Amino acid sequence: MKKSIAAAAAAFAFIAPAFAAGMDDMVGNWKWTDYTIACAKGGDNGMSCKVTGGPKNVGMEMVRSKLEAKDGAFVGKIAHPATGDIYNTKMTMKDANNWSMDGCTDKGVCAKGDFARVK
Repeated sequence: MKKSIAAAAAAFAFIAPAFAAGMDDMVGNWKWTDYTIACAKGGDNGMSCKVTGGPKNVGMEMVRSKLEAKDGAFVGKIAHPATGDIYNTKMTMKDANNWSMDGCTDKGVCAKGDFARVK
């Protein structure tokens, strides 16, 4: 029994870093429905994500506060690419090519969605 617990702990220690998302993992181009988002280090909040394609809000900065690491995710204020509404958002990297975002506005309107990396 002790051997299987030790083996499981060792396997988790090896696998866990592969899923631990850092701010650098956000850099790149992302797709959500009809929108394309380009994220780069820098800007007023340390990370800049701008709408680069879509039916509206092209050029809009989405990151509206510094993103803070919390419980394996990043939290901060993010503008919705379609509406521009500001959401208190939790972002979790599902894998190397997909971010999941979930949040609500101060008025209680909630939304969630997945952003896929564009290669």
